[in-house]
Amino acid sequence: MSCEYTFLSQCFDDLFPLPRSITGPGIEASMHYLQQFMPLSIEKVPSGNQVFDWTVPPEWHLKRATLTGPSGQIICDTNINNLHIVNYSIPTQGEYDLSVLQTHLYSIPHLPTAIPYVTSYYHPTWGFCIADEVKKNLKPGIYKVNIDTEFKTDGGVPFAHCILPGESNKEILLSSYLCHPSMANNELSGPLVLLLLYKRIKMWPKRRFSYRFLLNPETIGSLCFLSRYHHHLKQNLAAGLILTCVGGSSNTLRYKSSRVNNSIFDEVIPTLSQTESNWTFQAFSPLNGSDERQYCSPGFNLPMGQIARTVYGQYSGYHNSLDDKESMDINQLIKSVDQIESMLKIADVCGKPVNQSPFGEPQLGKRSLYPTINKPGNWQLSNDKTIDNRKFLNIVLTTLSMADGLNTSIEIAKKCNCSIHELADVIVILEDKGLIKFNQEPLA
Repeated sequence: MSCEYTFLSQCFDDLFPLPRSITGPGIEASMHYLQQFMPLSIEKVPSGNQVFDWTVPPEWHLKRATLTGPSGQIICDTNINNLHIVNYSIPTQGEYDLSVLQTHLYSIPHLPTAIPYVTSYYHPTWGFCIADEVKKNLKPGIYKVNIDTEFKTDGGVPFAHCILPGESNKEILLSSYLCHPSMANNELSGPLVLLLLYKRIKMWPKRRFSYRFLLNPETIGSLCFLSRYHHHLKQNLAAGLILTCVGGSSNTLRYKSSRVNNSIFDEVIPTLSQTESNWTFQAFSPLNGSDERQYCSPGFNLPMGQIARTVYGQYSGYHNSLDDKESMDINQLIKSVDQIESMLKIADVCGKPVNQSPFGEPQLGKRSLYPTINKPGNWQLSNDKTIDNRKFLNIVLTTLSMADGLNTSIEIAKKCNCSIHELADVIVILEDKGLIKFNQEPLA
């Protein structure tokens, strides 16, 4: 068992029980927990503020909610499972006949053991979520409802972010939501992958882009973040990713493009998907999306895509209690991190290289870059991989020839007839030798 597995598993166990919502103690406690490992700055947009077409809701505090049957048995209890309450339920105490109570009970008939996740953020109501097999066995009679919740108008919607600076002010934004109660793939997979990516990228010897990491409640949280940072993003965002449902059993990561294909990833990932079976590509759609819908809306038109592994319609636990640690698998999160990090390393060199010795062909021999080409052999790359001598020389010369600040690395790889991974390895060598630098403007 790896250290990363142990670390993510412990983080999961600590975060899973917290009663998160789009506001309130649960989401803020989750952000403070992650502050142990990332230098997150937590901001809050006050309740009642107008954020574009939305009004920031009051802050919801859940103390406890119980539903007690006629014989005194506890049917629902948020101390046992915080999915038992309709998220954002209004405070309610009273006794209700089962015939009246039924309109406030939510279940999933085709998943009889699952407790559904139901919300009512912007329409005041109350209710309980219950396994359908339990609901069907409820006896007629009077049931006691006790929903101890509170709404605070002096609260707000929080978001948390930090940045790993790079050589360029141009940013890659990596974001996930942190607002669902106890669910694994649909809630904690994104933040945990984000956390491990932070730890990995922090260790890179070179970052050409700066990397911003963001956690927020879905939809309203991204809008709150955009209300304060959209001008900055318009100037500095090279590309971004929303991480959602990155656990589960699927063997592939699906990338959904930005709306108008103005992201580095819109070119990088389709290129990878042509040669690597663990990537699939999907054109942008607002249907069944996440926060990329906000970033890509016409007023912002930012270069944000989405990465997911196992999504709505692909597993029975979507938005219910079957979405647990076993169904998600921590190992799948580590696979997601491995794959996304590998892609980010490619994207990090997918700007437009500029030859630093452009007057004639630079002397490669004095830089130990001219291989012995009169006999078969391999060139040792810096990452313990080798490449054929002639192929290496072709990539070096073609890269230097095309490195005029106008051609992207992807265009150069196509001209070299090599993989983008091979080109990235050679680019690292050319950078170390001082022969190229990057113009890190967005590709689009």
